[in-house]
Amino acid sequence: MTTTGEEHTAAGTGPWWWVRWRSAVLDASLALASAVECAAEGIRFAHDAGLPVPVGVGFGVVAGSVLLLRRKWPIAVVLVSIAITPAQMGYLMGLVGLYTLAASELPRRIIGALAGMSFAGMLIVTFVRAHQGVVRGDVTMGDWFVPFASLTTAIGMTAPPVLLGLYMGARRRLMESLRERADSLERELMLLAERAEERAEWARNEERTRIAREMHDVVAHRVSLMVVHAAALQAVARKDPEKAVRNAALVGDMGRQALTELREMLGVLRTGDGAGAGSAVRVQPVPSVPSVPSVPLAAVGVAAAAAASRAAGDSGSAEGPCLAELDELIGQSAAAGMVVDLSVEGDARAYAPEVEQTAYRVVQEALTNVHKHAAGAKTHVRLAHRVSEIAMQVENECPPEPGAVSSVHLPSGGNGLLGMKERVAALGGVFVSGPTDGGGFRVSAVIPT
Repeated sequence: MTTTGEEHTAAGTGPWWWVRWRSAVLDASLALASAVECAAEGIRFAHDAGLPVPVGVGFGVVAGSVLLLRRKWPIAVVLVSIAITPAQMGYLMGLVGLYTLAASELPRRIIGALAGMSFAGMLIVTFVRAHQGVVRGDVTMGDWFVPFASLTTAIGMTAPPVLLGLYMGARRRLMESLRERADSLERELMLLAERAEERAEWARNEERTRIAREMHDVVAHRVSLMVVHAAALQAVARKDPEKAVRNAALVGDMGRQALTELREMLGVLRTGDGAGAGSAVRVQPVPSVPSVPSVPLAAVGVAAAAAASRAAGDSGSAEGPCLAELDELIGQSAAAGMVVDLSVEGDARAYAPEVEQTAYRVVQEALTNVHKHAAGAKTHVRLAHRVSEIAMQVENECPPEPGAVSSVHLPSGGNGLLGMKERVAALGGVFVSGPTDGGGFRVSAVIPT
């Protein structure tokens, strides 16, 4: 059987028109057998025709050798077999030629026409030979024998090779089609695998960016406020113990919130045996720092350690922050000494968790930037609930001393504005930030709901 495509090119190592050497050997063997058969039958043909025996034998050898061309010119082989049918030779060549013709890619009308010619020739020759036998008395059967013998012989010499050739040709075409389809599917699978790897890499990068944003929001805001309050504690611990205790409680609350959010994020990253996000991380109580002789500072250290221990034992919520916690967020900044003015427009309503979390994080990061870069500046937070979107704006005025920064020297990674813009853009919103004419800074965002 022949092959197609790349396999055909790779397998085409045979001589001349043969694809493989074994095909050439098979055709040579069949041609040799056909030449021997025709040579043997050429002896009787020479006697009947009154020709010398060598002429009949030579004619038979030449005619039988035509079978060697069956793969190259199957029509010629069938025509030669039909031509030598009256000489009662070439039966093997006729059978193999019809099979090869039917299995080829030639149109069905050509195959049918040549098969019909071969059938008619075999029928006529057999009928004539059988009738001569009856006339000479070689056959003693009735008149029904002549048409029966001629018809069955013609059908037997024509129908089986044609049907078998049609079947093998259809089977070969089906196998080639399946092979091509398998090759196509293999190529598609390779492309899908490459695309899946690209998607996986993209998803990993997106997840890293998202986790980095979350970690930045938690650490930058909570810890920044804790540093501000710790500085205030150091300043008032000896002068106003009651205020120091209140500030310590705020530090404990913010530490608990930071631990809870960190536990949620680390719980998502955990790939254990089904542990929930609330129990993914177990934080040990922070050992208290050796206290100064002042009693209020010792009490502060114990209170902070207890708050951290309670935070470690609490189970965090599976959801992130929401707009309902915005008052608490602003209250923490106000407790740290920032003058914050909150105004809300429109009727508050529930939004998708990712919308509320993004809006909360934008306000949170903007307040953190005020703590870092404009300590003491009055800040205005505006929130607008609209029909199909929610808008927020955080604007701080010029600090009392232009160019002044926080006295506690809070570090800045430079990723806050970029993270806010990525969050808003991921939800199809618009983010704008920049300095104001009055020397302050404004952060605005609009998120579709």
